[in-house]
Amino acid sequence: MSIERNPSILTLGEARRRGSEQLRQAGVEEADADAELLLLYLLDISKAALLRDWRDPFPEGKADAWNELLNRREKGIPVQYLVGEQFFYGRAFEVSEAVLIPRPETELLAEAVLQLADRLWREAATVPTVLDVGTGSGSLAVTLAAERPRWKLIASDLSPDALKMAKRNAERLEVASRIRFVQGDLLSPFLNGEEYPRIDVLVSNPPYIPSSDISGLQREVRDHEPRLALDGGEDGLNPYRIMASQLTRLAQLPRIVAWEVGAGQAADVAELLRAAANWDDVRFVQDYAGIDRHVIAVK
Repeated sequence: MSIERNPSILTLGEARRRGSEQLRQAGVEEADADAELLLLYLLDISKAALLRDWRDPFPEGKADAWNELLNRREKGIPVQYLVGEQFFYGRAFEVSEAVLIPRPETELLAEAVLQLADRLWREAATVPTVLDVGTGSGSLAVTLAAERPRWKLIASDLSPDALKMAKRNAERLEVASRIRFVQGDLLSPFLNGEEYPRIDVLVSNPPYIPSSDISGLQREVRDHEPRLALDGGEDGLNPYRIMASQLTRLAQLPRIVAWEVGAGQAADVAELLRAAANWDDVRFVQDYAGIDRHVIAVK
């Protein structure tokens, strides 16, 4: 299905169709969407421009690059890593194999935190300090900073490469001056009450895949996304156990703790939170598939 060395006989539309078929035969689930995204990236054009110029000739000098992109996607490399970005909450975030690809369901976590914090601090003279643990690409921290310019943000990650990418995303989206970046494991860097006297909102999308389940994941996830951001230990709950045990060692208990969880984990994570502190409310937020995807505790 590769484009031949004389691509001038091809239109953009035909190149897209052939690319889709090549990916489909390789077992790529979103073959049509991925081929189109790769073509837009290669030609540096918008979807509107592609539709407008559908019958234009495929550029002669782009054949090798087009075939290379298709071949790499065919081998299982996620399309987001090939084009170097993923949209989250309406903004483009740089991504690479150093970070987890932001998912649409995590946008629901950001939305829930924004709405709940707005209610709690609506009439307060102070603004909340928000900590995003395991920030990865920075999608949550950067989004919260961009949506609420008065909030104070801290973003942490164990991976130095992830922190570098989060910083780059904060810079390109012009919120870097309002986010403090910290390297460390879960809540360990924040147990010094003098340096971090108050964390009002704790948000996290930690690793939650049971170790034994990783080998059965979709190849794009298993072979290319960072294991550090996937592996939650024997039952997937290790990061939640550790953070729950650390909560009372913070200078003060956060008023909001909002965590993304794996399918079937919400009840267990809620119990960990209830055992750690007395909350006024512990609630679940469902994802687009109706799964309890986020656990939110409020004080």
